[in-house]
Amino acid sequence: MLEQAHRKLTTHQKTVLIQVLLTFPGERVEIVYSPTAADGQSYATDFMAIFKAIGWDVTGPVAGENFASGSPGLAIVTSKNEDLPACAQALRDALRIYEIDVERRTDKPRDAKTPGFIFWVGPVRS
Repeated sequence: MLEQAHRKLTTHQKTVLIQVLLTFPGERVEIVYSPTAADGQSYATDFMAIFKAIGWDVTGPVAGENFASGSPGLAIVTSKNEDLPACAQALRDALRIYEIDVERRTDKPRDAKTPGFIFWVGPVRS
């Protein structure tokens, strides 16, 4: 069996993401990772460090069983019928510069205590 490469953001990628996302102060995000992803927690922690560095209100990272319908790779999860927040669009677009794909997923409606969006770290895409 081939071992999957662990995903990790480079220092340059982190710096660019921080610069892009600084224009969206005070956002709220929950980070959830798949326990089946060998690098899920460490990759999620990379994103947590970025979000906290720019002053976002971050929950997680936490392991989530069967979250986002088992979506592989990365996903931004919002409530159904909710527009993708501008900060999430900027995050998605900045990651695409590095050929890191981020899916858009929807989930059940959340209450007012729930973050603006959920950032999902799933297993490596095959």
